Parts: sequence; C-alpha cells; structure tokens
Amino acid sequence: MIRGFRVEGMRLASVPPAQFIPETSGRLSPETPSLDTDYSAAVAALRQMTWIDIEAPTHAEESLVEAALGFGIPTREDMQEIEPSSRIYFEDGVLYLTAQILASPDMKALGIGPVTFMIQPERLVTVHYHRPGSFAFFADWAARHDTPCETGIATFLGLMEAVVDRLADILENESRRLDDLSKTIFDSRKAASDALQGMVSRIGESEDRNGKISESLATLQRLLGFLSVGGMPGAKSILKGLNRDQLKSLTHDVRSLREVAQVQSEKVRFQLDATLGVINIRQSDIIKVFSVVAFVFLPPTLIASIYGMNFEYMPELAIRWGYPVALVMMVVSAVVPWLIFRWKKWL
Repeated sequence: MIRGFRVEGMRLASVPPAQFIPETSGRLSPETPSLDTDYSAAVAALRQMTWIDIEAPTHAEESLVEAALGFGIPTREDMQEIEPSSRIYFEDGVLYLTAQILASPDMKALGIGPVTFMIQPERLVTVHYHRPGSFAFFADWAARHDTPCETGIATFLGLMEAVVDRLADILENESRRLDDLSKTIFDSRKAASDALQGMVSRIGESEDRNGKISESLATLQRLLGFLSVGGMPGAKSILKGLNRDQLKSLTHDVRSLREVAQVQSEKVRFQLDATLGVINIRQSDIIKVFSVVAFVFLPPTLIASIYGMNFEYMPELAIRWGYPVALVMMVVSAVVPWLIFRWKKWL
C-alpha cells in the first residue's frame, strides 16, 4: 500500500534540483497514487509528493516507487539487520535511517517492527510492514495544522515528534497499569492464591511491553544522535536547514522517556519478586497448617498405637475404665498442643 502526501501550495520539479514555490501553507494533503491509473501518471504523481508512506509493498509497488524516485527500496530482510552500518547509511543521494517503531492498535497488545526512513532534500519516504498508529496521527495532524514539512528532513522531524508522543502515551498508560497491579499484589483481601498466579502472567506481559518500548527508544536515540553530530559527509545537503532546536528537544524527550522506561523496568522486576514472595508466604501458611494438624494429632495417634499393640500381657486392658481414660488422654494430648500454639500466636 502506498500513501502519498504533498504540501499544499508547493510543487516539486520532476528532476533535481527540486524547486520550491514559496508561500506554502505547510499542511500535508493526501494524494495517494493508484496502480490502476496510467503508469506514467502514477510516476509523475509520486515525484510531486513530500512524504510517501509505503506499507507492506508488493513487487509492483516497489517497482513503481523505484522508477519514480530513482533509488532502491530496502527489503524486509535488509530492514531487520541490527548492525549500525545497516541501519544508518547514505547511498545514491539518499539518507537511509532504520528504527524499531511500535504499533499499538488497542493500547494493550503492542507490536514492534522496523521502519526505514529514506530522506532526500525534497521528500521523505517511509517503508514498513506493520501499521504504527503514530504515522496515521501525524498525517491527520499535518493535514489540519500548519506544519513545517517543506523538506524531507523537516517532515522526518515532525514524524519523529508524533512517534515520541505516542511512546510517551504508551509509557503513561503502562505506568497506570503497574500502579493498579501493585495495589492488587499488596492488598491481602484481593491477593488470593489463584489471582497471584494470574498476576505472574500479567507481570510477564508488562515486561514484554516495557522491553519493546525500551528497544524502540534506543533505536530512536541512535538516529537522533547521528543527526545531532552532523550526520555523514555525503548527507550535508539533506541535512541543510535542519532545525537544531527541534532536534535537541526530541533528543531530550527520548532520553527522558528511556529513563522512565528504565524505572518501570525496575518496578516490574520488583513486582515479580513481590508476587513470588507473597505466593511463597501463602504456600508456607498452608504447609504450617498441615504441620500443626499433624503435630496436634501425633500424641493421640501415639496413645492409640500403644493400646493397639497385640501383647498378651497389658495391665491396662483389665481396667474397667481403661477405654474412657484412653479417650480422655487422647483428647487432652491433642488440645494441649493446640492451646500452646494459640498462646505463642503461631496460629
């Protein structure tokens, strides 16, 4: 799927160098080309786009974009490479940046996948195989507000702001979930044994989400750090006009969010330890009850065992009141230990 956006009032020349018509509104207008139309018209339309967003492209769509823009689209396997040289490089006049971006359709199930940002002086091209909600939010925002999207790097920074804002929302939501989970763990009335076992699964889900958030923030910080130091020699023309204040603010936000994610990661580990500790205490209480019951019934069992022996000469067997006395001895031997446990407050 290909989605195209063009800045209202601005027209790009079909061949470089791009010529910008001044007095633009700065708003992105969606103009999605279709393969069902004339191929030449689709190519011409793509060349006029300021931002081209490609989601799970087919071979035909990749060929169309490559023919229109004159550079290659990375494959899904290329995007999943983790070496820095495969995530940040300059080739054929295009700056390639790859980061892990979250997708959270319902703010519960988090997905993560690589997104490659291909930056030219006049446009931004993004390719991904999942659907980050921050991209749709940015497209809607930029269509309704004056946003500096006249260049590829300006559009990239605007999109990064939407991504970081989305990450902040997810972190805030996760923080509330962890607070609710903490209250449940330490509330003795709610922390039943079966509920505690379910909490272990919930804590595991929280750790998974927090790990994905941390991974995304780490890759974003790497990209912003690359831009902060001036990029690479071949990309100077692409980074011309880079808003340093906006970049500095984004870098600070990402660093702050990483600190929050680290704190939440430690909180998740504490909750896991606390939950396992409470489960162990509950299991110890159960074992203690069984131990007390066994100890209470041990003396009566001993008395009954003595008088259950089959010796021929047992003087007590001839006593008229021997049976009631034995019963009384068994009851007393059971009650006395129980009273001692209650006196010691072990029960």
